[in-house]
Amino acid sequence: METNFKIPLWFWIVAAVMLLWNLLGVGSFFSHIGMTEESLAALSEEEQELYASYPMWATIAFAVAVFGGTLGCIGLLVRKKWAKPVLIISLIAIIIQMFHSLVIAKAMDVYGPGAVAMPIMIIVTALFLVWLANFSIKKHWLT
Repeated sequence: METNFKIPLWFWIVAAVMLLWNLLGVGSFFSHIGMTEESLAALSEEEQELYASYPMWATIAFAVAVFGGTLGCIGLLVRKKWAKPVLIISLIAIIIQMFHSLVIAKAMDVYGPGAVAMPIMIIVTALFLVWLANFSIKKHWLT
């Protein structure tokens, strides 16, 4: 027997904003993989080297992160419990991608300490989404 629980307006707003956030990530992914020779030539030599050293596994992690986050947010909006494991997979992929960027590729050497701000914001947002999915399951908002 399924009981309808009243879902507050803030949930819908947050889930929709987080979907938009993840769609921006999808756009960033396509910008990354679709970088033209002209765009690459416009970058500094250090940035060009950084792009050239980006391994396939990090690109796959990037794809799983952004597409998983997008799918997870869609799952929240259609009120499905599967949103939680999808968002957890996205979070793991984000951590893998950011580990590559900050530790292996040493992006801070190219972009400076500011290179840490966006990865921290992305990880915190992904953690929040996992929490939101879990909270929503406990509240019986997701089925």
